[in-house]
This record gives sequence, structure tokens and C-alpha cells, in this order.
Amino acid sequence: MRRHRIAVIPGDGIGREVTPAALEVLEAAGRAHGFALETTEHPWGCDHFVETGRMMPVDALDTLRDTDAIFLGAVGRPDVPDHISLWGLLIPIRRTFRQYVNLRPIRLWPGIPSPLRDVTPEQIDMVIVRENNEGEYSEIGGRLYHGTEEELAVQQATFTRRGTDRVMEYAFKLAEGRSGRVCSATKSNGIIHTMPFWDERFAHATARHPQLEAEQVLIDALAAMVVLDPGRFDVIVASNLFGDILSDLAAAIAGSIGIAPSGNLNPERECPSMFEPVHGSAPDIAGQGIANPIGAIWSGA
Repeated sequence: MRRHRIAVIPGDGIGREVTPAALEVLEAAGRAHGFALETTEHPWGCDHFVETGRMMPVDALDTLRDTDAIFLGAVGRPDVPDHISLWGLLIPIRRTFRQYVNLRPIRLWPGIPSPLRDVTPEQIDMVIVRENNEGEYSEIGGRLYHGTEEELAVQQATFTRRGTDRVMEYAFKLAEGRSGRVCSATKSNGIIHTMPFWDERFAHATARHPQLEAEQVLIDALAAMVVLDPGRFDVIVASNLFGDILSDLAAAIAGSIGIAPSGNLNPERECPSMFEPVHGSAPDIAGQGIANPIGAIWSGA
């Protein structure tokens, strides 16, 4: 029997409810299909931060490194700023373990109503491949002249050829196994340095995969098209920021971001990947026993 060592981080709020529910399903799947999960739970997250001043221990990354995968519930609570919860746990894991693909499947399941009128499950089945390690979410930047009239903030978007090429190659190979259609989200008419670079690398990837049907669409038009004609899209590759926003929009047209899954992938499997539902910790419903575990179950799958 195949055994997989899984580090489980339920996190905060409803993360603590949907994670054990999803693990029950995964363990049942294992019994039916010949694999077993050896899980180790870690009580890290915002509650841990309030108690210790850290989202996770100093040696947490070393602890996670020897696992096969990481299963995350959700992090966040109202009295802990979001940038602390994100940069204290999620971002270090994603970058240390080179999880450069954020994979977000979008499907409309039978029986789940979409806010779009008359769409069917056959019309909403796409995958958004989001670059997960650089782009607009670079740490480069800072603030100057705090509290004065001259106060300013600078955030630098950083795109490397290696980082851009590898996420696009993943998207193109994914499209090969699906419909053969791939779309790039861009904004090169307004962002004059990084996005034309992104377009150039997309053209390079297109030339390497001439059998695929490739297009690039400006992100504002693309957001509208995903709502007006979701069946047009199959695999969409996008930068860190564009992929983040677009995947939540697409999940909403499929019924709810509350049931959407994601994987933070190191495709080469040199490091563990991390799987998590898209939803947050939802403190407004935590503890009421009404959180939907479908996003966690799908992430586990």
C-alpha cells in the first residue's frame, strides 16, 4: 500500500472544521484505492501568532520539508492583520518550496446554482494557472516619510524569464491534456515594462507548442469575457496578481469561492506542494457547524 506523509495545518476559524471533514473523505478514498495518509497536525496560524508572536515556529519549514505534501485549512482572524498572516505562513511556504504554480480548477457542479443565467456545467470547466512566486507580489519596495505630507509607498513588480517561462510551460502542457486551448492574461497596453515582457514569453511558449490554440487577452476584457462567455476558456495563465483576482471571479460564477480548491505546486516534486481551499477562515460562521467542506475535499483530491 502506498503511504503519503501529509503535514496538516488546519489553521484558524472554519479551517479547523473543514480540514477534518476532508481528511475523513481522503482516508475513505485511500481504503478504496490502495493508499494511506500518515498525517501530522501542526497548530499553526493566527491563534498561534497571538500566543507566541509568530504564525509558525522558527523551524517550521524544516519540519515541513520532509513531508510529501502539505494540507492547509485556512488562516486569518479579525484581530491579526492580513499581511501578517499571509507573509508569516503562506508566502514563506510557497517560496521556500518553490511552489511556483498556483493551480485553481473552476467547475460548475450539477445541482449548484450559478449567478449566471442559463449556464450549464458543460459551459464552465476551466483551470487558471497563476504564477505563484514573483510578479506583483514581490517583497521589493517600501515606504518613505511616514506620517508626513510627502509620504510615499513603492511596490515593485518583478518578472524573471525563468519564473515566467516555467509557469507558462506548465500551462501549455496542461492544455495539451485538455482541450488544447490556452489564454494569457495581460495588460501590456497600460503596464509598459513587465506586461510586454510577459507577452514576449507567451509568444515564445506559443512557438514551442504550435499545435495548441493560444490567445492573449487584456485582463479587464478577460474579466468581462469570463462572465459573459465562460465556455470560451479552458486554461488561463496569469501573473500573480491577475491570477489571484481572476480565479476568485471565476470561482464565483461557478457558485461560490467557498467550494473552490487550489494547489500550490512544485511540479518537479523537489519540494512538497501545498493544497488548500480558496476560501478564508470565515470567522463569522466558525463554530456553527455550517461550513461547507467541498473546497477542502476537492483540494485534497
